[in-house]
Amino acid sequence: METRVTLDRWLSVEEIASYLGVSKDTIYAWIAKKRMPAHRVGRPWKFQRAEVDAWVKAGGANDNKTGDEV
Repeated sequence: METRVTLDRWLSVEEIASYLGVSKDTIYAWIAKKRMPAHRVGRPWKFQRAEVDAWVKAGGANDNKTGDEV
């Protein structure tokens, strides 16, 4: 049986902050104010890289966007 490492594993706040080059505080602010795609797994937040990439590409991290738009 073959064992594969998947690239779509869940990432922690620290890992996604490092991946995006921002602070953990920025990640928490984006979750609260800009609807960053994040999932609670127990107490900590977890992220799928593909979801975050799509959110960033769609302008989710844009400074001009408040996150209040519907």
